[in-house]
Amino acid sequence: MIIEDEYLGERLDRFIVAKIPGYSRGYFQKLIKNGSVTYNGNPCPDPDFRIKPGILEITFSEEKPREILPEKIELDVIYEDKSFLVINKAPGIVVHPAAGNWSGTIVNALAGRGKFFKEKAAGNLRPGIVHRLDKDTSGCLIVAKNSSAHFKLTRLFSARKVEKTYAAITYGVPIKDTERIVTLIGRHPIDRKKMSIVEKNGREAITIYEVVKSGIVDDVSLALLDIKILTGRTHQIRVHLASRKIPVLGDTVYGGHQDFPAPRQMLHAWKISFPHPESDKLIELESPLPCDFQEICDRF
Repeated sequence: MIIEDEYLGERLDRFIVAKIPGYSRGYFQKLIKNGSVTYNGNPCPDPDFRIKPGILEITFSEEKPREILPEKIELDVIYEDKSFLVINKAPGIVVHPAAGNWSGTIVNALAGRGKFFKEKAAGNLRPGIVHRLDKDTSGCLIVAKNSSAHFKLTRLFSARKVEKTYAAITYGVPIKDTERIVTLIGRHPIDRKKMSIVEKNGREAITIYEVVKSGIVDDVSLALLDIKILTGRTHQIRVHLASRKIPVLGDTVYGGHQDFPAPRQMLHAWKISFPHPESDKLIELESPLPCDFQEICDRF
Protein backbone atom coordinates (compact mmCIF):
# COMPACT_ATOMS: atom_id res chain seq x y z
CA MET A 1 0.00 0.00 0.00
CA ILE A 2 1.60 3.28 -1.14
CA ILE A 3 1.06 6.25 1.19
CA GLU A 4 -0.25 9.33 -0.61
CA ASP A 5 0.80 12.82 0.53
CA GLU A 6 -2.70 13.78 1.71
CA TYR A 7 -2.53 11.15 4.48
CA LEU A 8 0.81 12.21 5.95
CA GLY A 9 0.72 12.72 9.70
CA GLU A 10 -2.27 10.45 10.32
CA ARG A 11 -2.12 7.75 13.00
CA LEU A 12 -1.18 4.41 11.47
CA ASP A 13 -4.18 2.51 12.85
CA ARG A 14 -6.66 5.20 11.78
CA PHE A 15 -5.11 5.36 8.30
CA ILE A 16 -5.38 1.61 7.77
CA VAL A 17 -8.95 1.28 9.06
CA ALA A 18 -9.98 4.18 6.79
CA LYS A 19 -8.25 2.73 3.72
CA ILE A 20 -9.60 -0.77 4.39
CA PRO A 21 -13.06 -0.10 5.85
CA GLY A 22 -14.98 -2.95 7.39
CA TYR A 23 -12.52 -4.08 10.04
CA SER A 24 -12.36 -2.62 13.53
CA ARG A 25 -9.46 -0.42 14.59
CA GLY A 26 -8.81 -2.91 17.39
CA TYR A 27 -8.25 -5.65 14.80
CA PHE A 28 -5.58 -3.62 13.01
CA GLN A 29 -4.00 -2.58 16.30
CA LYS A 30 -3.46 -6.27 17.07
CA LEU A 31 -1.89 -6.81 13.64
CA ILE A 32 0.41 -3.83 14.21
CA LYS A 33 1.48 -4.98 17.67
CA ASN A 34 2.25 -8.52 16.52
CA GLY A 35 4.45 -7.26 13.68
CA SER A 36 2.06 -7.92 10.81
CA VAL A 37 2.29 -4.33 9.53
CA THR A 38 5.56 -3.08 8.06
CA TYR A 39 6.70 0.36 6.89
CA ASN A 40 9.36 0.30 4.17
CA GLY A 41 10.10 -3.29 5.19
CA ASN A 42 10.40 -2.66 8.93
CA PRO A 43 7.76 -3.66 11.51
CA CYS A 44 5.63 -0.85 12.94
CA PRO A 45 5.07 -1.79 16.60
CA ASP A 46 3.07 1.29 17.56
CA PRO A 47 -0.51 1.99 16.35
CA ASP A 48 0.21 5.69 17.07
CA PHE A 49 2.99 5.76 14.45
CA ARG A 50 2.50 8.84 12.29
CA ILE A 51 2.24 8.19 8.58
CA LYS A 52 5.24 9.22 6.44
CA PRO A 53 6.00 8.78 2.73
CA GLY A 54 6.68 5.14 1.98
CA ILE A 55 5.11 1.73 1.52
CA LEU A 56 3.00 -0.16 4.04
CA GLU A 57 2.55 -3.92 3.90
CA ILE A 58 -0.14 -5.70 5.90
CA THR A 59 -0.18 -9.44 6.53
CA PHE A 60 -3.67 -10.55 7.48
CA SER A 61 -4.26 -13.43 9.85
CA GLU A 62 -4.89 -16.80 8.19
CA GLU A 63 -8.19 -17.17 9.98
CA LYS A 64 -10.98 -17.13 7.42
CA PRO A 65 -13.02 -13.96 7.87
CA ARG A 66 -16.66 -14.39 8.63
CA GLU A 67 -18.92 -13.69 5.68
CA ILE A 68 -21.68 -11.13 6.04
CA LEU A 69 -25.00 -12.32 4.67
CA PRO A 70 -26.72 -9.70 2.49
CA GLU A 71 -30.29 -9.23 3.68
CA LYS A 72 -33.28 -7.37 2.34
CA ILE A 73 -33.90 -5.09 5.30
CA GLU A 74 -35.67 -1.82 4.60
CA LEU A 75 -33.68 1.27 5.56
CA ASP A 76 -35.15 4.72 6.12
CA VAL A 77 -32.74 6.87 4.10
CA ILE A 78 -32.82 10.58 4.96
CA TYR A 79 -30.16 11.67 2.46
CA GLU A 80 -27.99 10.03 -0.19
CA ASP A 81 -25.46 11.05 -2.81
CA LYS A 82 -22.48 9.36 -4.47
CA SER A 83 -20.28 9.71 -1.36
CA PHE A 84 -22.46 8.72 1.57
CA LEU A 85 -25.95 8.19 2.88
CA VAL A 86 -27.61 9.06 6.17
CA ILE A 87 -30.01 6.55 7.68
CA ASN A 88 -32.75 7.17 10.19
CA LYS A 89 -31.87 4.15 12.31
CA ALA A 90 -34.79 2.43 13.99
CA PRO A 91 -34.50 1.37 17.65
CA GLY A 92 -33.80 -2.29 18.31
CA ILE A 93 -31.42 -2.89 15.39
CA VAL A 94 -27.67 -3.39 15.82
CA VAL A 95 -25.35 -1.40 13.54
CA HIS A 96 -22.76 -4.07 12.74
CA PRO A 97 -22.42 -7.83 13.28
CA ALA A 98 -20.76 -9.18 16.41
CA ALA A 99 -21.05 -12.23 18.62
CA GLY A 100 -24.73 -13.00 19.07
CA ASN A 101 -25.79 -10.65 16.26
CA TRP A 102 -24.55 -12.03 12.96
CA SER A 103 -27.71 -11.14 11.05
CA GLY A 104 -30.43 -8.52 11.04
CA THR A 105 -27.98 -5.63 11.39
CA ILE A 106 -27.56 -2.38 9.49
CA VAL A 107 -24.48 -3.87 7.83
CA ASN A 108 -26.49 -6.87 6.61
CA ALA A 109 -28.97 -4.43 5.11
CA LEU A 110 -26.16 -2.45 3.46
CA ALA A 111 -24.60 -5.64 2.06
CA GLY A 112 -27.87 -6.35 0.30
CA ARG A 113 -28.20 -2.83 -1.02
CA GLY A 114 -25.38 -1.98 -3.41
CA LYS A 115 -22.17 -3.08 -5.14
CA PHE A 116 -19.79 -1.25 -2.80
CA PHE A 117 -21.37 -2.70 0.30
CA LYS A 118 -21.52 -6.22 -1.18
CA GLU A 119 -17.81 -6.13 -2.05
CA LYS A 120 -16.72 -4.63 1.24
CA ALA A 121 -18.89 -7.05 3.21
CA ALA A 122 -16.89 -10.00 1.90
CA GLY A 123 -15.02 -10.74 5.12
CA ASN A 124 -15.49 -7.27 6.58
CA LEU A 125 -17.80 -6.59 9.49
CA ARG A 126 -18.27 -2.84 9.10
CA PRO A 127 -18.48 -1.77 5.43
CA GLY A 128 -19.04 1.97 5.24
CA ILE A 129 -19.56 2.41 8.98
CA VAL A 130 -17.85 5.55 10.33
CA HIS A 131 -19.67 5.84 13.67
CA ARG A 132 -22.23 3.88 15.67
CA LEU A 133 -25.45 4.17 17.60
CA ASP A 134 -26.39 1.78 20.40
CA LYS A 135 -28.92 -0.92 19.58
CA ASP A 136 -31.79 0.84 21.35
CA THR A 137 -30.81 4.36 20.25
CA SER A 138 -32.57 5.69 17.16
CA GLY A 139 -31.78 8.46 14.70
CA CYS A 140 -29.20 9.79 12.25
CA LEU A 141 -26.42 7.41 11.17
CA ILE A 142 -23.84 8.29 8.48
CA VAL A 143 -22.61 5.54 6.14
CA ALA A 144 -19.80 6.04 3.60
CA LYS A 145 -20.33 4.66 0.09
CA ASN A 146 -16.69 4.49 -1.01
CA SER A 147 -13.25 4.27 0.54
CA SER A 148 -12.38 7.92 -0.10
CA ALA A 149 -15.54 9.15 1.62
CA HIS A 150 -14.95 6.70 4.47
CA PHE A 151 -11.48 8.10 5.11
CA LYS A 152 -12.58 11.73 4.89
CA LEU A 153 -15.62 11.22 7.11
CA THR A 154 -13.46 9.43 9.67
CA ARG A 155 -11.13 12.43 9.70
CA LEU A 156 -14.09 14.80 10.18
CA PHE A 157 -15.15 12.81 13.25
CA SER A 158 -11.59 12.80 14.60
CA ALA A 159 -11.33 16.58 14.10
CA ARG A 160 -14.68 17.07 15.90
CA LYS A 161 -16.24 18.67 12.84
CA VAL A 162 -19.36 16.51 13.02
CA GLU A 163 -21.99 18.02 15.32
CA LYS A 164 -24.39 15.46 16.79
CA THR A 165 -27.51 16.49 18.68
CA TYR A 166 -29.63 14.07 20.66
CA ALA A 167 -32.97 14.11 22.43
CA ALA A 168 -33.22 12.17 25.68
CA ILE A 169 -36.02 11.56 28.14
CA THR A 170 -34.53 11.26 31.60
CA TYR A 171 -35.77 9.52 34.71
CA GLY A 172 -35.66 12.51 36.99
CA VAL A 173 -35.20 16.24 36.41
CA PRO A 174 -31.75 17.88 36.32
CA ILE A 175 -30.86 20.34 39.06
CA LYS A 176 -29.40 22.67 36.42
CA ASP A 177 -31.28 23.83 33.31
CA THR A 178 -28.09 23.49 31.31
CA GLU A 179 -24.72 21.91 32.02
CA ARG A 180 -21.44 21.07 30.31
CA ILE A 181 -20.13 17.73 31.58
CA VAL A 182 -16.42 17.03 31.03
CA THR A 183 -14.89 13.79 32.33
CA LEU A 184 -12.70 10.89 31.33
CA ILE A 185 -14.59 7.76 30.29
CA GLY A 186 -13.09 4.27 30.24
CA ARG A 187 -13.99 0.65 30.80
CA HIS A 188 -15.67 -0.16 34.08
CA PRO A 189 -13.01 -1.63 36.42
CA ILE A 190 -15.13 -4.71 37.21
CA ASP A 191 -17.73 -5.12 34.46
CA ARG A 192 -15.71 -4.74 31.26
CA LYS A 193 -18.84 -4.60 29.11
CA LYS A 194 -19.79 -1.31 30.74
CA MET A 195 -18.23 2.13 30.61
CA SER A 196 -17.68 4.45 33.56
CA ILE A 197 -16.22 7.78 34.57
CA VAL A 198 -12.57 7.25 35.50
CA GLU A 199 -9.83 9.40 37.02
CA LYS A 200 -7.06 8.18 34.71
CA ASN A 201 -6.44 6.01 31.65
CA GLY A 202 -9.70 7.16 30.08
CA ARG A 203 -10.62 9.33 27.11
CA GLU A 204 -12.02 12.85 27.38
CA ALA A 205 -15.79 13.01 27.00
CA ILE A 206 -17.73 16.27 26.65
CA THR A 207 -21.52 16.41 26.85
CA ILE A 208 -23.67 19.56 26.89
CA TYR A 209 -27.34 19.33 27.80
CA GLU A 210 -30.23 21.76 28.03
CA VAL A 211 -33.62 21.05 29.57
CA VAL A 212 -36.39 21.49 27.00
CA LYS A 213 -39.23 20.70 29.39
CA SER A 214 -40.03 18.63 32.45
CA GLY A 215 -43.08 17.30 34.23
CA ILE A 216 -44.64 14.53 36.31
CA VAL A 217 -46.27 11.48 34.75
CA ASP A 218 -47.85 8.83 36.99
CA ASP A 219 -46.02 10.31 39.98
CA VAL A 220 -42.67 10.06 38.18
CA SER A 221 -40.56 13.13 37.33
CA LEU A 222 -39.38 13.15 33.72
CA ALA A 223 -37.47 15.63 31.59
CA LEU A 224 -36.78 16.10 27.89
CA LEU A 225 -33.19 17.15 27.21
CA ASP A 226 -31.50 18.50 24.10
CA ILE A 227 -27.95 17.17 24.11
CA LYS A 228 -24.82 17.93 22.10
CA ILE A 229 -21.75 15.74 22.33
CA LEU A 230 -18.33 17.08 21.35
CA THR A 231 -16.79 13.61 21.60
CA GLY A 232 -18.12 10.20 20.68
CA ARG A 233 -17.22 7.82 23.48
CA THR A 234 -19.03 4.53 23.92
CA HIS A 235 -22.21 5.02 25.99
CA GLN A 236 -21.12 8.62 26.63
CA ILE A 237 -24.53 10.26 27.10
CA ARG A 238 -25.85 7.36 29.16
CA VAL A 239 -22.84 7.37 31.49
CA HIS A 240 -22.83 11.15 31.92
CA LEU A 241 -26.54 11.45 32.64
CA ALA A 242 -26.43 8.52 35.07
CA SER A 243 -23.58 10.28 36.90
CA ARG A 244 -25.93 13.23 37.47
CA LYS A 245 -28.66 10.95 38.87
CA ILE A 246 -30.84 11.57 35.80
CA PRO A 247 -30.34 8.37 33.76
CA VAL A 248 -31.89 7.89 30.34
CA LEU A 249 -35.41 6.53 30.75
CA GLY A 250 -35.46 2.82 29.93
CA ASP A 251 -31.68 2.36 30.20
CA THR A 252 -31.36 -1.13 31.65
CA VAL A 253 -27.56 -0.93 31.99
CA TYR A 254 -26.94 2.45 33.64
CA GLY A 255 -30.46 3.45 34.69
CA GLY A 256 -30.95 1.42 37.83
CA HIS A 257 -34.48 0.62 39.00
CA GLN A 258 -37.10 2.81 37.32
CA ASP A 259 -40.78 2.96 38.24
CA PHE A 260 -41.92 3.92 34.77
CA PRO A 261 -42.61 1.60 31.81
CA ALA A 262 -40.50 2.59 28.81
CA PRO A 263 -40.50 0.67 25.52
CA ARG A 264 -36.73 1.05 25.21
CA GLN A 265 -33.83 3.34 25.96
CA MET A 266 -35.29 6.80 25.24
CA LEU A 267 -32.38 8.32 23.33
CA HIS A 268 -32.68 9.66 19.78
CA ALA A 269 -30.04 11.23 17.50
CA TRP A 270 -32.32 13.86 15.99
CA LYS A 271 -29.84 16.11 14.19
CA ILE A 272 -26.43 15.85 12.56
CA SER A 273 -24.38 18.47 10.71
CA PHE A 274 -20.96 18.27 9.06
CA PRO A 275 -18.97 19.51 6.05
CA HIS A 276 -19.54 17.38 2.95
CA PRO A 277 -16.48 15.09 2.61
CA GLU A 278 -16.00 16.10 -1.04
CA SER A 279 -17.43 19.62 -1.53
CA ASP A 280 -17.03 20.93 2.05
CA LYS A 281 -20.61 22.26 1.83
CA LEU A 282 -22.40 22.20 5.18
CA ILE A 283 -24.82 19.28 5.45
CA GLU A 284 -27.57 19.56 8.08
CA LEU A 285 -30.03 16.70 8.50
CA GLU A 286 -32.78 15.94 10.99
CA SER A 287 -34.77 12.92 12.08
CA PRO A 288 -38.18 13.47 13.74
CA LEU A 289 -38.87 11.95 17.13
CA PRO A 290 -40.14 8.35 16.78
CA CYS A 291 -43.72 7.61 17.82
CA ASP A 292 -42.72 5.79 21.03
CA PHE A 293 -40.62 8.79 22.03
CA GLN A 294 -43.24 11.39 21.13
CA GLU A 295 -45.99 9.55 22.99
CA ILE A 296 -44.13 9.90 26.29
CA CYS A 297 -43.17 13.53 25.60
CA ASP A 298 -46.82 14.41 24.98
CA ARG A 299 -47.69 13.31 28.52
CA PHE A 300 -45.73 16.07 30.24
